[in-house]
Amino acid sequence: MAGLPIPEVTTSRQSPKTRVAPDVHQVRPLDPGHFPECIAEVESSQRFKIWIDLENTPHIPFFLPIIRNLREQGHEVRVTARDAYQTCEMAEFHTMPYLRIGHHYGGHLVSKVWGLLIRGLQLVSYARRECPDLALNLGSRSQNLAAKILAIPVVEIMDYEHTAESPLLRSRWYLKPDVVNPAEANRADSDRIRIYHGLKEDVYVPDFEPDDSILDELGLRDAVTIVTIRPPATQAHYHNPESEVLLERLMDRLVRTPGVRAVLLPRDRQQKSELYSRHPGWFANRRVVIPEHVVHGLNLIWHSDLIVGGGGTMNREAAALGVPVYSIYRGKIGAVDRNLANHGRLALIETPEDVDRKIRIVPRSRGGLPGSRSSLAFVEILSHLHSIIDSLRRAQPESAGSKTTPS
Repeated sequence: MAGLPIPEVTTSRQSPKTRVAPDVHQVRPLDPGHFPECIAEVESSQRFKIWIDLENTPHIPFFLPIIRNLREQGHEVRVTARDAYQTCEMAEFHTMPYLRIGHHYGGHLVSKVWGLLIRGLQLVSYARRECPDLALNLGSRSQNLAAKILAIPVVEIMDYEHTAESPLLRSRWYLKPDVVNPAEANRADSDRIRIYHGLKEDVYVPDFEPDDSILDELGLRDAVTIVTIRPPATQAHYHNPESEVLLERLMDRLVRTPGVRAVLLPRDRQQKSELYSRHPGWFANRRVVIPEHVVHGLNLIWHSDLIVGGGGTMNREAAALGVPVYSIYRGKIGAVDRNLANHGRLALIETPEDVDRKIRIVPRSRGGLPGSRSSLAFVEILSHLHSIIDSLRRAQPESAGSKTTPS
């Protein structure tokens, strides 16, 4: 993920406060001459207040260029973030202003439900004050719950059709990639599902520029082969313990292979502590390193020879950059990853024997960045958002001169 989170980051754990970091996103604005239809829709929209909620680290790089475009078109954008999986640290790494609301309540089902209710009510309080016209997320049950209570329309961008969700939390609109069949998604009526082409990672990957200083930063300059590994999300509802078996098989192989340096990217402090305590041999002689601070995820991926991931986003980022990538995710494989595998852009590792047989631990030849730097996914997602904003604007009563607080 662009700017992958690493546990040892010092941030305030006090009461939530608004961040005032400068709004610098390092993305190129849309070229009106290149996408005239999209821009025409943007210019026809009046000012809206759009509320984005961040519940996980992949949400930050994805929304950066979208937020920039919405603000350039005159809309007001407010951002809230859950204190979990280094989401807040990631937002700070990218200088994204946000309001910290709520935290993670643990991996057990009862804890997850309790956390959903508590954070949902916290977001209700926030939304009552802010009165947003539209809520936007990349999979935030808490925002969906708050928006449902306050009758705020929600746009959810999704790329994994097997996510468990109550019908009570369904969004009004879904934006999904073309490879996910609406019937398989089973999340909303087909007229409320808008299609975009490509990967959601295509929204921000085209703006990436490599910087090899990361090799010195992480002490990797003399490595023959660099392997970056993202462990499975052990607290997620979709976690399958088989992924951990595959991770251990891989790590045991890597530490025995001469010239290999591995960069391990735990998802949170707890996972980092568990890895150190259970596998101290991995970290002997710095054969395996865990960065002590946030690093730029795309930059690390580009300077790696291969990626092995127990999730989705980092794997798809590697595929978008043309870096060899292997998935040890053992939950239900989504249509996006299945499509990447069918086209040879991602290898699915299903057994311990696959770790030894399929994963090629060799240096790669780094050429130029792949393909066109423009993003059809970005343009289509923006077009859908501005079309939805237009439809909401047209539905507003002519006499609605000002917003009122939801009762």
